[in-house]
Amino acid sequence: MLRGTILLGCLTLGLCKVADWNTTAVDLHKNLNLKRYHSKLRMIGQSCKEIKDTFKVKEDGIYFLITKSGVAYQTFCDMTTAGGGWTLVASVHENDIMGKCTRGDRWSSQNGDNPNKPEGDNTWANRVTFGTAEAATDDDFKNPGYYDIKAQDVSVWHVPNNEEQGAWSNTSILRYHTETHFLADHGGNLYHLFKRHPLKTGKGDCKEKTENTEGVRSGIAAPVVYDKGDKESTTKLYGPAVKDDFEPGFVTFSVFNTEKAPMAICSGVKPQKCNPQHYCIGGGGYYPIGALVQCGDFNAFDWTIFGGAGDHKASQEIIDATMLLFYR
Repeated sequence: MLRGTILLGCLTLGLCKVADWNTTAVDLHKNLNLKRYHSKLRMIGQSCKEIKDTFKVKEDGIYFLITKSGVAYQTFCDMTTAGGGWTLVASVHENDIMGKCTRGDRWSSQNGDNPNKPEGDNTWANRVTFGTAEAATDDDFKNPGYYDIKAQDVSVWHVPNNEEQGAWSNTSILRYHTETHFLADHGGNLYHLFKRHPLKTGKGDCKEKTENTEGVRSGIAAPVVYDKGDKESTTKLYGPAVKDDFEPGFVTFSVFNTEKAPMAICSGVKPQKCNPQHYCIGGGGYYPIGALVQCGDFNAFDWTIFGGAGDHKASQEIIDATMLLFYR
């Protein structure tokens, strides 16, 4: 069956000469790389958890997955953390911290700070895919699993940019996961969560607590279990001037600042005040105040570049790291 498939593919692509059909098929059948490829194909599933549960796989690496509609793709599976079965569905990579909502800022806007596009590129709530799992720390990445997999929890890794896939776990500066099954209450994945809680300027609000008001908070927060790092090391990743603005030990989704501008994810923290642009990433494409400082995939992590107090700037360590997002 395998030889027939190889010959059919060879004929279709016009890569084989008639006289070489049998030789080519035999050579390929004996090829160790082809055997490894074929063995991976035999373990295809809709998620890494399905592959782990069905085939008892324990090795991290690249696997084949298939969507409910039959689209096949490859991604990285974490088969070891907290029981394994975590599917890499996306990565957020800041390609140019000084480029504010310019080309490459797929998770915010590639069209500048535009009041006519308050939702930016809307990547968090659409089915557009890009990048490859193998290069997830070299560029932004989003696969069909982001919107197709029905999950309960997330895992987040922060890995230095341009790191090779085999070293992700060891070189990561922060790794954590949720165990509360919070995604089950929000449609089963981040695609549905952001559909229900749009990242669009003006769709949410945040007001500080005063003597006369209780204040207004936004966001969906879930407590996390640390796999690398802790609350103290998380706090140190962000500027000293904002360390009292959040509570570490959480991951929070769909938050807004004082100017009603959205941010997608606050990694490792839950905002307590209304300036999350200093420690949250992604979001819409319009920031009513401080556009050249706040707009971009990593928002105002680099606060000092265009002005502002240096103590608000996030650490270079987290600015130069890619966020990897997993489902289970």
